[in-house]
Formats: sequence, structure tokens, C-alpha cells
Amino acid sequence: MTKRRDETQVVQAGRRPEWTGPIVNAPVWRASTILYENCGALKEGNKTNEDGRFFYGRRGTPTQWSLADALTEMEPGAEGTMLFPSGVAAVSTALLSVLKPGDHLLMVDSAYDPTRILCDGYLKRWGVETTYYDPLIGGGIDALIKPNSRAIFMESPGSLTFEVQDVPSIVGVAKERGLTTVIDNTWATSLYFKPLSLGVDMSVSAATKYIVGHSDVMAGAVTANAATYASLRRTSQQLGQYLSPDDAYLATRGLRTMAVRMKQHEASAVNIAIWLEQQPEVARVLHPALLSHPQHEFWKRDFTGSSGLFSFILKGGDDSGRAALINGLEHFGIGYSWGGYESLAIPIDPETIRTATTWAAEGPAIRLQIGLEHPDDLIADLRAGLDRFVTSMG
Repeated sequence: MTKRRDETQVVQAGRRPEWTGPIVNAPVWRASTILYENCGALKEGNKTNEDGRFFYGRRGTPTQWSLADALTEMEPGAEGTMLFPSGVAAVSTALLSVLKPGDHLLMVDSAYDPTRILCDGYLKRWGVETTYYDPLIGGGIDALIKPNSRAIFMESPGSLTFEVQDVPSIVGVAKERGLTTVIDNTWATSLYFKPLSLGVDMSVSAATKYIVGHSDVMAGAVTANAATYASLRRTSQQLGQYLSPDDAYLATRGLRTMAVRMKQHEASAVNIAIWLEQQPEVARVLHPALLSHPQHEFWKRDFTGSSGLFSFILKGGDDSGRAALINGLEHFGIGYSWGGYESLAIPIDPETIRTATTWAAEGPAIRLQIGLEHPDDLIADLRAGLDRFVTSMG
């Protein structure tokens, strides 16, 4: 087959005749019990474990197989993809497929808070030791590796403070030392960053965000290379992890328009980030695509685009001023998650969760998800919010 560009991939990937038949979209196959012709066929069904082989509803139907197939096709070097009912479930299962009691995990200090909660809670009780590391450590991570170190987890960029990691350097050390690498790639998606092509073993996505794109489905995915996929699949099935066919259908439908949506998210977010940099009330804007970003060169080297999520830091002020700015916004919702068609704004306080690094800023910080509204309307809304911030300071 002729090599397809990413925009073509998101439209065509996973649409094999085995999954869709003569129609465009894979239909919703809801199933628990799968019937066999006879006892011999039932016995044979236990001998295979692969997508495309009916066994029991929890192993999937063409609805889930089509989505998993599409996500696998979008990652060069991928062996397969497993689907999950949330991004947290995807992170958890990826790590549990690699770790065992007594192992040591290296976790980036800028990680998504539920990932930290997993490490400090379940994994700790299970006997896994976690060391948090500076997201900017690069090849220096070698000094943190212990005899029982088993895996390195990355998130690039971090979803609050947007440090871009030197993924190739970290992967190089991991390969030399025999460690498995896992990355949370939700921010860029496989459209704009392909970690497995850089040697990462597993790429995690909270598909709830840009893949679904409509703020109405919880979903997660892990795409893995040949060295890790069998363990990922086995662990997922042993834990009973399963994405419903209805949610898989909606995620697939979102995937088909993701390239178009991401281009708009990117263009509007960059436009607004540049505008914010020019406002006297703003100390810094944390967006990897900006020339002012400290790791812009890493982003330019490894990524082909950016998404709609970034943060900015106010110049002085306090929590009440930040709240005045956010509470009065007309076009931004206040809520967790991101990646949907709507814009969001939330206060963030990274210093409360950092342990390996110190977060210090010139003032309160705000994270924005830039949706598909007209950027001029969003800019006008933010300008009014900055005016409220100034007023709050007297």
C-alpha cells in the first residue's frame, strides 16, 4: 500500500472489510456471550487470543477491533493497541504490565496528578518504589537507575507546566540499561508525535481528550511495540479491562475528524498564546510551540504540531484575583479534562504536587484548553478577565 499521510490515516485506518463489511463505519456490536457451533469449536476458541477471533464479549467485537487497529496503524513500529475505559486505566495497566513487587519506577515529576496518585497509592502498597525525576534530566537519568529499576515513565509535554522532555536521550539510556519506557502522549496525539518511532516501548493516550473530541466519552488506549504488547494484552485481559462497543464507536467517530479539529485547536491556541505574551498582566506563557519556550528546540525536533492546551502565569496577584479572572469568563467553562470542542480554564498550583523539583512562578497560574470557538471571541473574553484581575489588585 502507498504510504498515507496522517490526515488520510485517521480517515481510513481500521476500516478493514473484516470490521466494517460494505458500510463506512464499523457498526456497534454489543455482545457478552459468543455462541459456538459445537463443543469442538468451543474448545478451539480457547487456543487463540487475537483481535478478529470471537471468544467472549470482553475480548471485543469488530467495533473495538476497528478502533484498536486504527490507533496501531498510526504509530510506526507498533505491534498492537489495547483499549480501556479511561486514561487512568490505560496508564495503570501499562505500568502493571511491566512492574512487579520489588521493582523500581522512574516517574517524571511533571506527571498528570492521577498518575502520581497511582504511584503513591496502589503501586506503593503493591511494593513498587517510585522515584520522581526532573522532566529536564535527559540523559542524566542514568544516575537515578538502581539495580531493581524496571521502567521509566515520561509525559511530554507535562499537562500542567508543559516541559518538553528529551525523549531520545532518555530512551537511549533506557535501552542501554534494559528498562522499559512508557510515555503519556495525550497532548500531541499520534498525529503530532510518534514516540514508538523514537524507541519508546508503550504510548499511552487518554482518548477521552482529542481522539473522542466531544467531551462525552471516557476512553484510554495503549499502543505498544512487539517487545511489550503481549504482556500488555495479557495484563489487560487478566484485569478485565474493557471499553464498551458504544464508547469505542464514538471514539472511532471522533478519530475520523481529529486531524481537522487538531489543526484548528493548534492555530487558535498559538494565536491566543502569542497574544497573551504581549499582555502586561502576563509574566510567562507555557506553550512549547512558542519561540520563548525553554524547550522549544526539543518540540521542534520531535513534534510536527501542537494542540490546544497550554498555561500562562500572571504577573503578581493572588488566588482571589485569579478567581475573578476565571469566574467571569463567558466563553470558557471551568472543569477538568480537555481536548473537547469547548474552551476551558482552570487554576493550577503545580508547587503542591512537585517533589523532585521546585515550581516557582511570578504569580498564579491558569491552564487553558482552547476549543473550536472563534479565537477573537476568546481573546476578548480573556482581555476582560485580565481587566478583572487588575481591578482585584486595587
